[in-house]
Amino acid sequence: MSGARPVHPPQTRFAVRNDNLCVGGIELTRLAQRAGQTPFYVYDRAQISERVAQLRQHLPRQIELHYAIKANPMPAVVQHLAGLVDGFDVASGGELRVALDTTMPARCVSFAGPGKSDAELASAVASGCVINMESAHEMERIAALGDKLSIRPTVAIRVNPDFELKSSGMRMGGGAKQFGIDAEQVPEVLARLRKLDLDFEGLHIFSGSQSLRADALREAQEKTLHLAIRLQDSAGTGLRTLNIGGGLGVPYFPGEQSLDLATVGAGLHELIPLAEKNLPHTRLIIELGRFLVAEAGIYVCRVIERKESRGQVFLVTDGGLHHHLAASGNFGQVIRKNYPVAIGNRMQGAVKETVSVVGPLCTPLDLLADQMELPKAGPGDLVVVFQSGAYGLTASPTAFLSHPAPAEMLV
Repeated sequence: MSGARPVHPPQTRFAVRNDNLCVGGIELTRLAQRAGQTPFYVYDRAQISERVAQLRQHLPRQIELHYAIKANPMPAVVQHLAGLVDGFDVASGGELRVALDTTMPARCVSFAGPGKSDAELASAVASGCVINMESAHEMERIAALGDKLSIRPTVAIRVNPDFELKSSGMRMGGGAKQFGIDAEQVPEVLARLRKLDLDFEGLHIFSGSQSLRADALREAQEKTLHLAIRLQDSAGTGLRTLNIGGGLGVPYFPGEQSLDLATVGAGLHELIPLAEKNLPHTRLIIELGRFLVAEAGIYVCRVIERKESRGQVFLVTDGGLHHHLAASGNFGQVIRKNYPVAIGNRMQGAVKETVSVVGPLCTPLDLLADQMELPKAGPGDLVVVFQSGAYGLTASPTAFLSHPAPAEMLV
């Protein structure tokens, strides 16, 4: 697999002290006391900062780094990233409010997503952020709101490309999609845009996410640049910005390999001359969410009961799919695989056994670990799910069965 290296067990990204996993230098049992409850999520600010620093080291200086808030919209996390990245992308009015409550200038915030309400669009126009238009009809709505508010909206066109990111976990471009305007329709939309009182910013071309192949990313990025070069002729003006999307993935499951950032960065360096020649006045943006925060977070729940059923051991916990849908396998997995899981207060436990970790919900889907070898545990022990910094709490059905919400901490 080009540009990849074997991934170490995610547990090794965190220190262990007194048999306890440590996050931000704090032992897990103390973190549980600080949270005042289980379950809870905890995110390590030092790991987030380190990931951004690694990207800065390898990415070309010409490329701006933006954070997609949808990955983890916890206000404290977003506030922390406001001082590290060059911009934010939001996907709802709620996320827009979180972004605007930081030091990030509104002009460095973009608003994407299909089905934006009139209220969301009005807030976006009033804020001065860049609105990534997902359809010709949305463009007309934005122009009408701008006239009503006596504000000239800043807009970009989200393009549904005629290619996709190969080997991606989620294909966001190519084929028929609800996202963006089909590439072949963009010239017509640009012709109409020139007749409206809209301030055209540029293009947003996003072909897929969660790719662990540097060669696939390189191919998609090159195709993105060539598409933007073709489309700028229809704009009648140069592109101020080109958001090339993201797509950098993180490993979750056994056998997966982590991206070698040096290889990813080298591929982007090779494309800079093409961009400078054909898009000389265009700022390039790479937009990442999961890659910045996923490995910096864990989900923690407490064992309530240890039980056996026909020879199988179950650890029944106070957490589950209502808090962490992705770890249960019900957030897009075709064949369910276990996220990395540990007994966080028995990290050096010598006696191990094969168990399944389940939650308190009345459904067999409430499964956090299926037949995993873990240190022997019982009531009161703390189960840790790694790779939980992205698409955790806010991607989960927290209202299901009306259990209390988990806490969140940034340490």
